[in-house]
Amino acid sequence: MNSKRRFFQSALGALCVGTLLSPRTLLAQPTWRPSRPITITVPYSPGGGVDTLARLAAKELSRIYGQSVVIENNPGADGLIGSRKVSEAKPDGHSLLIQIPSLTLNAHLPGFKGIDPATQLMPISVVATLYGVIVAHPAVPGNSLAEVFAACKNALQPCSFGTTEAVARLQGQKIAQDVPNLVVVNYKGGGQLTPDLLGNNVNIAFMGYTAVVPHVKAGRVKVIATVGPRRLPVLPDAPTTRESGYPQLESETWYGLFAPLGTPQPIIDSIAVAVREATKAEDFQKGVANLGGILGGNTPAEFAEMVKLAMDRHAALVKQFPIR
Repeated sequence: MNSKRRFFQSALGALCVGTLLSPRTLLAQPTWRPSRPITITVPYSPGGGVDTLARLAAKELSRIYGQSVVIENNPGADGLIGSRKVSEAKPDGHSLLIQIPSLTLNAHLPGFKGIDPATQLMPISVVATLYGVIVAHPAVPGNSLAEVFAACKNALQPCSFGTTEAVARLQGQKIAQDVPNLVVVNYKGGGQLTPDLLGNNVNIAFMGYTAVVPHVKAGRVKVIATVGPRRLPVLPDAPTTRESGYPQLESETWYGLFAPLGTPQPIIDSIAVAVREATKAEDFQKGVANLGGILGGNTPAEFAEMVKLAMDRHAALVKQFPIR
């Protein structure tokens, strides 16, 4: 059994003590409150989905706790730099990380060295679940995945596929099986990728809807497909990847809070309760709805299981589609 599975099994065991009757029993009476401002590290650049959700959550957590909650963007290396920073922070509840399933792919990235931060973090709760979109510059021929991919196959120059995190890079490698001349270009975040997409310097991109919504509405970018299991209410005319004949591209993206390994359980539980309370706030619900997302607020044990499933799934996928 590898170290990651051992970690999550032990984490699940610790988190589930006393929850045989109800997985939410541990969260009934939180006993911890922050004594100073909380910092939530966003390991991606400003302007993307992770940053947007982090700020929505920070506003409500600040209200609930009566303490400032500061957002600190620390992008680089597919989220590895910011994730590692939090994993090495003091485990006292005042340094948190918001991450997506790409966290579980860090150890599979080219040139990875050192300790995998995924093994040094404790899952707290999902803030929300969002579904990405595959978009293209309007100059790219075609309005469906099949048409766009066919145009790329027949193009004199290779098509470029922009991504902002490791799971999207994995999706790009899947697409490259059907489109051999596809070049996957990775960016630090949506804030860097979007200008290149608008200028057609990158032709196609896998992005969070929040990063492109104003450009979609203005007609500067076209949505080719959504990657979730169902159509987004905010994009009712955009088919899913499954409807488009590419079920292998279907995925969902949870956005969750983590604390450094060793953080006391009462702190983990308290923050999970606060996240659940945040999801009840009208402004937070409107913000998530505008992104086409689903509200979070699950328990640490439930979130730990989601992380473990993502880790196992991605470990299997990278063997078939190595990230380059």
